[in-house]
Order: sequence, then structure tokens, then C-alpha cells
Amino acid sequence: MQKHSDGVDEAGSGRPSRPADHDKPAKSTGRAAVYVPVLATRASALDETTHAPEARLAEALGLAAAIELQVIASGLIPLRAIRPSTLIGSGRVDDIKQVVADEHIELVIIDYPLSPAQQRNLEKALAAKVVDRTGLILEIFGRRARTAEGKLQVELANLTYAKSRLVRAWTHLERQRGGAGFLGGPGETQKELDKRMLQDTIDSIKLDLEKVKRTRALHRKGRTQVPYPVVALVGYTNAGKSTLFNTLTGADVFAKDLLFATLDPTMREVKLASGRKLILADTVGFISELPTTLIAAFRATLEEVLEAHVILHVRDIASPESEAQRADVLRVLGELGLATEGPDSKILEVWNKADLLAPERLEELQLKSQREETGAHVVSAVTGAGVPELLAAIDARAGKADDLVTISIAPGEGALMAWLHQNAEVLGHEADEEGRLRYRLRIDKTRAGRLKARLAEVGKEGARVE
Repeated sequence: MQKHSDGVDEAGSGRPSRPADHDKPAKSTGRAAVYVPVLATRASALDETTHAPEARLAEALGLAAAIELQVIASGLIPLRAIRPSTLIGSGRVDDIKQVVADEHIELVIIDYPLSPAQQRNLEKALAAKVVDRTGLILEIFGRRARTAEGKLQVELANLTYAKSRLVRAWTHLERQRGGAGFLGGPGETQKELDKRMLQDTIDSIKLDLEKVKRTRALHRKGRTQVPYPVVALVGYTNAGKSTLFNTLTGADVFAKDLLFATLDPTMREVKLASGRKLILADTVGFISELPTTLIAAFRATLEEVLEAHVILHVRDIASPESEAQRADVLRVLGELGLATEGPDSKILEVWNKADLLAPERLEELQLKSQREETGAHVVSAVTGAGVPELLAAIDARAGKADDLVTISIAPGEGALMAWLHQNAEVLGHEADEEGRLRYRLRIDKTRAGRLKARLAEVGKEGARVE
């Protein structure tokens, strides 16, 4: 079990840990306990694509830290079978109840999907607020959303989740379940929410999000006409996506070693060595057992991933959970309808946080990444190591459909030559017998039309395609 503050680890007892200091604390809105139920069948079936129980507990503690909860006690709860009434056995409930009473805990987080009845029964038994994994993630998303679109998506997910949980909370908490958050203040009225009104609100938000979806479609159409390829960053939360985004774009997007540090999508223009410009999109991080309500609510945002020309799957390669996290991300991408392997896949893996690896492990991964079957790139978003090679790989991916052109240009056409250097990848140039310059180019198909227009302006004497 885990120790917190002055906690005494009751290792091997299977009982929740608790601090030795039992003095009544000062008034706080964030004293919490975090528990991760572990089914015996799931624990016995562990492989590299399955999260270890200890890693699940660490992640749950990270989620609690993301909203600045003061975790007083935590631990794993082994389960032989799921109890329909409370999920966990009565003995475990009594253990947690004792910790809640002794340590004046206000919030108990059960890192597992709870049915409304299980949540209600646990709250009655523990005399404390109980939140499951979905509720905790929704709370984090509610705090992280900054744009009007992000807030709409979180509200939709919250209301969809709350619809089946229209129950009265404990009166001393003075909150009605189904609100946007669970901490602080008297909150909403105790009157039972009307389901029909709730559904009306859900329908209204869905209409607003449809408008957002249409606006995004118009923006994408505009980018197609410009046009710039879109490269989307995806990955498990805290894999370093935003740090890599800042490194690639020179932007200043909020990036911190924190689960769900960023939520709303961010887009920036990047110019590559070839002269090609692209749009880099940073998206919301994924997580294991991501609530389906969130996947549905954030579909408008995730459409940027669906429409991207290249998808960079950023992995925390230094994490022992890297393979399990990869499986979680690919599962969600598959649910969105994306090909995750094979010739139709647009995914390019980025093995981030190389600066945290031991030299031997780094060398091993670099050799592995060079094998044709992996196609991955080992980088450090913090130090910049491997980033130039990654940009070259993105350039090559984006340029698969480019045209190869050779143009003969008269010496006086300096403006045309400058345009070529800005809008195409100049593979080489040399003077011919007539004193004209022969340019060998790689140019995006969407810019080929502009090139024809420029050639028409100067005429065949000025430049011509060979």
C-alpha cells in the first residue's frame, strides 16, 4: 500500500494505509483517498500491453494530483469477484470507512467504472463523496477546458454521464450529483433534476457542437485550398506532446509534467527544410479506459486527427508502461476508424523522452528504430535530439505525392528562382550550354498549379518545363 504524509505502510495486510497523525485537520476541500480495485483474473493475465496494478495506482494518484487533491490514503484492492451492490467486499468497505472517519476524508476515488447504485451505496456506507474514474477524468477536463468549444464538449460529457446518476448527494455536501465538479461550495440545488430538461440541454449542446463541426470543416476546406498538409500529434497523456509541439513550432503552449496538462487543440504553421509548409495540430491526450462519453463529446476535436495527412504518435519511451500506453492509443484511433497498421496507416511513431534513458537502452532503441519494420524516431523534445531527423521524415511523408519537375530558366528570372526556393524543394541546379539554369524540383501537387501560372507569366523564353 501507499504511504502519504506521515502514513504507515500496512504492507501485505491488504488494508488501506493511513497517516499516524490523527489530529483533526484544518478545514479543507481536498482531502481524498484513492483506491484501485484489481480483479484477480485481470492481474493474472498481465502482458506488456496491460497496465500493471501498481502503474494503475500511480496513474490514479497522478489524476488526483492534476486537480490538486490532498491524497491522504491510497492502495490496491484485490477482488475475487465484483459485488453488484458495492463493487468491493464488505470487509474492504469497513476498512475504508475507518480510514475515512479517522482522517476526515471528504472524497473517495475508486479508479474503476461504478454503476449509479454502487456509487450510491458506497457513499452511504462511507459517509463521504465517492467518485469513479470517469467522474474524476471529467472533473479534470472541466478544469482544463479553456475555449468555448472545449467547455461545450466537457459539458456534454458531464451531462451524458450525469443522466443515469440523478440522485441526491449527502446533505452536508450541499450538492446535487450531476454538476460540473465535485469540490467546494454549496453548488447546485438539492431538488431532483428533471430528465427531460437535462435531455433538452444535451440536445442543445449537440446542436452547438454541430455548428463547431461545420466551422472546422470550413477551416479544413480553406487549408486544402491554401493548401498545407496537416500533421496531428496524438499520444498517451503526459507523453510529451505539448513539449514536442513547442520544440517543432517554437510556440509557447503550456506544457507540464502533469496528466492532461493541455486539453484544447492548438494549431501552428511549420516551415520545413524543403520549403514545404504544414499545419501542426496538438490534440488532447489519451488514457487507458478513456470514458466513452468523452470520446463521443470530443469527436469534433478528434476530427483533426481523422483528416490529418500524417499522425505523429508520441510515446513516452522511458516509461515501463510504454507498450500498454501504445495499445490504449491505437485502440482509440481504431475506434475512430483510422487504420493503425499496414500500407493505409498514416501513423509515424515518435519515441520521446530519450534524455531519460540509460545510454545502453538508448543505443538499443536507436538500432531498433532504424529497422525497416519499425519506422520509429527516437527523440527528446527537451534537448532537441533527433528532432531534425523527425522533421525530415515528416517532410518525406508529406511529399510522397509530390511532382518531380525540371525547369530551364533564363538568367534574368531572379524573382522566379526566389519563388522556387520558397515554394518547392530544390534538388539541384546547373547551367546548360545556352547559359540557362536547369532547376530540378520536388513540388507539392497542390502548388504545381501555381508553378504553371508563374511559368505562364514569364513565357517560354523566361522558363519552360523540360
